[in-house]
Amino acid sequence: MSEDWAVPPQYGIEVGTEPLDRPARNSVGGWPYFDDGQEWPRCFCGERMALFFQLDLPDDVEFFGGEHLSVFHCAHHNDASDPITAGGRLVPRFWEAPQPPFPGSFWRVLLQRDPGIPEAEPEPAVRALPLTLRPFEDTYFKVGGTAAWAQEPEYYRCACGAEMAFVCQVPENWGFGVRPGAPVQPYSISDDAYMLFLGNEVYLLACPKRCDPAAVLPVNQH
Repeated sequence: MSEDWAVPPQYGIEVGTEPLDRPARNSVGGWPYFDDGQEWPRCFCGERMALFFQLDLPDDVEFFGGEHLSVFHCAHHNDASDPITAGGRLVPRFWEAPQPPFPGSFWRVLLQRDPGIPEAEPEPAVRALPLTLRPFEDTYFKVGGTAAWAQEPEYYRCACGAEMAFVCQVPENWGFGVRPGAPVQPYSISDDAYMLFLGNEVYLLACPKRCDPAAVLPVNQH
């Protein structure tokens, strides 16, 4: 294969089994890291969203290397995401746009440049587990590389005009374990696991111009 057709650097995401008892920048659940002034995202319902996972992107990941990716989703609302466009672009602040049948957004994905110290308290619902990145692994839970689309590829233009670029893929029906006593997520596979967007295959596309830390679109296929 010629260099012109080489796959961009990619990393498989491996979930550990030993519970975390201290902050880690690469984790399922755990203690989120935020840029100065960034608050823990809240759902349209007013509830604080659950941190599903977070990780530092390796420096050689195309467009977004060195940034911190955090994926949040409400434990009380669960549906497929619905990209809202107008005039061939995603609407301004699309991450806050209504997600029918809901009047607002129930998810938030952040790409932050320089998150500082972790929050004092961990995510209360999702079990905290470590994440490890393995270079060049052919896997569907990954960052970097190219999207392995389940259906036809989807392309979107950010509200700022930039073509959205692939950053991360989460496999279909991937369960994130929850702590005993956590709220039961509607339409999940079990009472002790949460899923992203009804368990659809999830593709995270982000603005390469980094017009906003929240300019990351989850695209769902199955």
